[in-house]
Amino acid sequence: MATPHIKAEAHEVARTVLMPGDPLRAKFIAETFLSDVEQFNQVRNAFGYTGTYKGKKISVMGSGMGMPSIGIYAYELFKFFGVERIIRIGSAGSYSPKLKLFDTLLVSDAWSESNFAKAQNGCQKHVLKADATLNRELEKHAKELSIPIVKGRIHSSDVFYREQPDLHKVLLKKHNCLAVEMEAFGLFHTANVLNKQAACLLTISDSLVTKEETTSEEREKAFTNMMLIALEMA
Repeated sequence: MATPHIKAEAHEVARTVLMPGDPLRAKFIAETFLSDVEQFNQVRNAFGYTGTYKGKKISVMGSGMGMPSIGIYAYELFKFFGVERIIRIGSAGSYSPKLKLFDTLLVSDAWSESNFAKAQNGCQKHVLKADATLNRELEKHAKELSIPIVKGRIHSSDVFYREQPDLHKVLLKKHNCLAVEMEAFGLFHTANVLNKQAACLLTISDSLVTKEETTSEEREKAFTNMMLIALEMA
């Protein structure tokens, strides 16, 4: 059945969905790594595709930016399309001098000052964990692929442009947040509410420490390590 935001039938979507923020990254993954690809969604240009990877059916769909956006798509995929697990594969800004551009970060849990969870169902938590089983599988496949990963806590923020230039130093010290992104906390909450599984792999796209940053094209096409880990697990 179609929903207000996803024009597809349930059988057109795989049980496992990889979810980058950028719909063009979803298109790149589908065209580069999947076979027998069919597009199941283009509503609001939130492109969604289903194909096969090494004989296994898998879907990939863009979530858009921020917890409200991923909250809509993840909820509908889990609730109405029979999806069992979503792996976010996104970009992040480093808070730690130990994380360099293009490093791969496996999120153990997400800290957020956001009211997303509270507004959605009254949840008062500010730290939400990734699914432990999915994380073990992702770690195993990263090792098999000889791709080094860092595992740790991230900051899920509602705000991209902040007027607090040194906030990353505070959050690294106080909450041990290694990097920042804008979706994982909302995804983890949605999975918890619907008794599903969610995980998050991130590639460092910029550093708040060194002020280095990648280009938009690199963010779309060059973050292949996390894509391969997620595809192998799926």
